[in-house]
Amino acid sequence: MAKNLVEFRHLKTYFYTEAGVVQAVNDVSFSIREGETIGIVGESGCGKSITAMSLMRLIPSPPGKIEAGEILFEGKNLLSLREEEIRIMRSKEFAMIFQEPMSSLNPVLTIGDQIMEPLLEHLYMSKKEARLKAIDLIKQVGIPRAEEIMHSYPHELSGGMRQRVMIAIALSCDPKLLIADEPTTALDVTIQAQILELLKEIKEKRNMSLMLITHDLGVIAEMADYVVVMYAGKVIEEAPVRELFRNPRHPYTKGLLEAKPIIGKRKDRLYTIPGQVPNPIGLGDYCHFSERCEFCMDICREEQPVLKTYESGNKVACWLEEKGGAGS
Repeated sequence: MAKNLVEFRHLKTYFYTEAGVVQAVNDVSFSIREGETIGIVGESGCGKSITAMSLMRLIPSPPGKIEAGEILFEGKNLLSLREEEIRIMRSKEFAMIFQEPMSSLNPVLTIGDQIMEPLLEHLYMSKKEARLKAIDLIKQVGIPRAEEIMHSYPHELSGGMRQRVMIAIALSCDPKLLIADEPTTALDVTIQAQILELLKEIKEKRNMSLMLITHDLGVIAEMADYVVVMYAGKVIEEAPVRELFRNPRHPYTKGLLEAKPIIGKRKDRLYTIPGQVPNPIGLGDYCHFSERCEFCMDICREEQPVLKTYESGNKVACWLEEKGGAGS
């Protein structure tokens, strides 16, 4: 069995605002094994991206602060490292494809300059070596006319090409972990499929670990080996991908799967989970899904359930499971 590459241990990342303390990530623990694709799913605001940004040590301070916990990378606690040490590890050990390439790429620098930068900074290549490597990376991610693209600016490229450039930059220093934060956002369906196929090929070829953050359960089913479901800053269910789709245990996970449209399955209306995501400011010690859950019990409003492992292999934080899984 592959060993753990990354371990999140009781991570807490908060944002201090005039309105109050936003508990964006609140006691999150899970692991990523070597060569594994782990999918992180949940509604907007559940803490997926903040978990990844905490690993990268890119939380803006103020107002954000990593309050507690550990993030171990090959046994080394990233949260105890100095900024210079973590800067050296970025790109070489782990890299991130950000959600919106147009805002992540520098509009006044050429594509070539932006791909060459980590090669010059982290691998200490000469400009000639970096240029040849950058051209090769552009070809690897499937962009034609690589030499011409080196002299192009981000606004001259299509959305799909910009996303491929982001992947090239992330892969430039051959990281062990690639974080892909909504890598297919704002792309049409055909380009989405191409980007996902590219990520899958690169991951298998380089034997990388992949942390895939997405709303799309179809993407999870196709790409992930293991799934972590987050809600209101907490992990509420974990399972191997096949087990999660075959046997979801948490009512929220069931709701997400029920809301996914299925070709050939006719419905008058798509299912929607009732209610709204709770305000992350001032959340109490109770099940944060309780107000939206049809199986809510008195204890759900009084005490926070703990993530526990059950016979199915799923890890679930739900009082319903502890009471015998009624309604499943």
